[in-house]
Amino acid sequence: MVSPSREHPEVDVAISLGFGPADLARCRFAYSPMFETLAAVRIATGPQGPGPGPHHPRWLQQTRPRLRALDLRPITLLQPRRGYTPDFLSPPPLSPFSDFAAELTRMSATPAPVVHQEIEMSLLETPGAQTSELGRLLLGDPAEVLSLLTQLVRAAWHALVEPVWPRVRAALEADIAYQSRRLAGGGLDNLFADLDQTLSWTGHTLVRDRGGNEHVELAGRGVLLMPSAFKWDEAIVITEPPWQPTVVYRARGLGDLWQSSAAPPRAALERLVGRTRAALLTGLAEPASTMWLSQRHHLAPGTVSEHLKVLREAGLVVGERHRHEIRYRRTRLGSALIRGSE
Repeated sequence: MVSPSREHPEVDVAISLGFGPADLARCRFAYSPMFETLAAVRIATGPQGPGPGPHHPRWLQQTRPRLRALDLRPITLLQPRRGYTPDFLSPPPLSPFSDFAAELTRMSATPAPVVHQEIEMSLLETPGAQTSELGRLLLGDPAEVLSLLTQLVRAAWHALVEPVWPRVRAALEADIAYQSRRLAGGGLDNLFADLDQTLSWTGHTLVRDRGGNEHVELAGRGVLLMPSAFKWDEAIVITEPPWQPTVVYRARGLGDLWQSSAAPPRAALERLVGRTRAALLTGLAEPASTMWLSQRHHLAPGTVSEHLKVLREAGLVVGERHRHEIRYRRTRLGSALIRGSE
């Protein structure tokens, strides 16, 4: 997933992405539960990882009891701090709102030759790894190794990420909504102005700031922008297949991510307006389109439109045209209703 050239701050190396006219229209956002799981493993298992950083000690404290029951050494060995992590461990997301089960299914279908080749490439990054007992195990029968790693990634998800996924997902979606508005309001100049402190934008080239001279032309492929809650320390750039050229960056609001807060009781609101309308209304913390809400809540676009029509007629939401789409936001009455139900 990450080549040495993309994660070597000790060596003065950078990577830059050259944008052409076609690339400007092919920028998209997505998040990946599988990527978040691998990044969480890196933080939780240290010391080769970046550590919990300033944002995650509370999460790590809550996670330790569940972590003790797991042996994640095979995943840890395949995630060198500086170097290549097998792509099959975290397939690139196909849609903005990826589902962990679907990503795990894609991982479990990786062809055996790919499993062996990518593990071999990863182990080469760590001196002596290939000849260690664990390295020899990982270089064994690819089908058995894939089954083992699939089970471990699933266990890591259940122990480390799934218990906090609603909170993490909300942070990722809020970031995407915010960055999408910046992109729509001022183009890439506006978006890249403060996307990440390690990134700089020249007007046609995006540079991951480390100095150096590695340059990749996007050549019409565009770029996938992927916020992360657990890859907190620096942006990374991925350019090799099967990934679309991708920039992974720290999501906004991590300082507040683990602040304790009671989940708002929604039962009264659901009784008043119905469960689906209550979910749509509470989910409109940021303006969103019908299609966005459809994907977020796993509803048909027509169903979302019907519910939004009722909420609009009740004065709880309002739709505003933004270029080619209508984006809905809560009104003061809608926000007051939610506060009252809490």
